Amino acid sequence: MPRGRFEMSESEVRASLGCTKAEPYATGHVGTPHFSILISYGAKTMTIADLALIAGRTYPARRRTQNLVGGASPIQAANFSIGNVTLEPNGGQVPWHNQEQEEVYFIIEGTGEMCLGEERMTLHTGQAVYIPHRVFHQLTNIGDTPLRMLYCYGPAGDVAHWRQELDGTLPRAGVDVPALPAGAHPQCTEKPKA
Repeated sequence: MPRGRFEMSESEVRASLGCTKAEPYATGHVGTPHFSILISYGAKTMTIADLALIAGRTYPARRRTQNLVGGASPIQAANFSIGNVTLEPNGGQVPWHNQEQEEVYFIIEGTGEMCLGEERMTLHTGQAVYIPHRVFHQLTNIGDTPLRMLYCYGPAGDVAHWRQELDGTLPRAGVDVPALPAGAHPQCTEKPKA
């Protein structure tokens, strides 16, 4: 298969960096044009997370989250976490929740309804929104195509809403926690089907 100008085989990467060791974190992919490796050379270490190789997790609210920094990613940081999220068309969602960490959502592609505290606005490709810590927020895909976004929050660590959503125990907007802004898409609180 022909390679693009930025794609190199494992041996080419190792040779160009003078590497002494290469270890795949996802088996079966080393030596192909798209691979992720932990490269150690000299006293430095380069860790690469390849989105194409990160399966991620699918949530009941119709989204897939792939950790790029933190979580199951080979890259770990103490001060922040980053992930790629894909919301399914027409209603895929990061449901109404809050957390201790401050956060930013960046819309890579798509159109979404962003609720933040008592505000509700439409976000488009290329826009970012700042989410202060402890403020309730929700993002819903209102388009006919998948919405892709990056999140970045700090400090690093898990956030409770991931487990709550999987367990079907996410606090309900307007019942257990503050209500969504008027006119907002409803919060998805369904437990996954067994």
